[in-house]
Amino acid sequence: MPLSKIAGIGMYVPEQVVTNNDLKKWMDTDDSWIQERTGIKERRLAHRTEETTTTMAVEAAKIAIERAGITAQDIDFIVFATLSPDYYFPGCGVLVQRALQMKEVGALDVRNQCSGFLYALSVADQFIKSGMYKNILVIGAEKHSMGMDYSTRGRNVSVIFGDGAGAVVLQPTEKENQGILSTHLHSDGGSAEILAQYNPGSHANHWMETPVADFEEAEVGEMFMSHAMIDKAQLFPFMDGPAVFKKAIVKFPEVIVESLTKNGYTTEDLNMLIPHQANLRISQFVQQKLKLRDDQVFNNIMSYGNTTAASVPIALCEAWQNGKIKEGDLVCLAAFGSGFTWASALLKW
Repeated sequence: MPLSKIAGIGMYVPEQVVTNNDLKKWMDTDDSWIQERTGIKERRLAHRTEETTTTMAVEAAKIAIERAGITAQDIDFIVFATLSPDYYFPGCGVLVQRALQMKEVGALDVRNQCSGFLYALSVADQFIKSGMYKNILVIGAEKHSMGMDYSTRGRNVSVIFGDGAGAVVLQPTEKENQGILSTHLHSDGGSAEILAQYNPGSHANHWMETPVADFEEAEVGEMFMSHAMIDKAQLFPFMDGPAVFKKAIVKFPEVIVESLTKNGYTTEDLNMLIPHQANLRISQFVQQKLKLRDDQVFNNIMSYGNTTAASVPIALCEAWQNGKIKEGDLVCLAAFGSGFTWASALLKW
């Protein structure tokens, strides 16, 4: 059974740079407050009307496809991870297929938030190993800025996130000592609501302490979207930051060690860890817990913020472009996020 390798990788981030000081125009905050809590100095925000999750994904995909030495017509499957699709439906996968004028290939959308890219990579890895597909385009892309509350009320969440896209082309490899060695996927929905965007949705807010309306009397459409939801700012993401942090610093190291142990390695063998760029303090805690050197961990959240499903492929691409990942290196990708879901992938570059 052949392993699958990353044959090409690309990234795209919007031109608009928004610093912490720039955010002061919209909310009561400051640079030191944000850096102390998150490590973020700036982020990229997409053009309000000219850029979408899909358009950014297409730009990253073009680069990955070119670097893989193939054309869009050679792609035989798409796996697209995002929590911020262009439309509620259909998903972004088919929009990429259309934009790149591909053949009528299959397109699968993955909704696993921060772990989305690794889930997507794992799915693509199985298709390659089975021999079903030969050139799979795997994308993680987000346009968070379309749905953030950029007021003082929403600052605890909105200052963290940025926009961008990353993509890889996965192909089979017969070369020894190369490719994805294993992937590891986990979930625990026990605390799903502490990091979530509840509305719009089909839950009718039955779990909320203070429902936004009397749904026994509400029209059906109002159960999905209502003026009350807008008035009470219930269309924005919710996050209990401290609770998420406590869970992440346990599960993040566990899933990294799981991937290493599965393949007979230790942290000393690791050339590069690419963690999901959720919070620099989480990455630093994981690095300290695993006793990794600075040169074994790559972080770029300082420049891009948390780009959720896009953060791992963007960081992986940037690390490779900067010469920090070379052929034969042992690389671990890891993520933790809403759900909760967490995942890792270990590969030989």
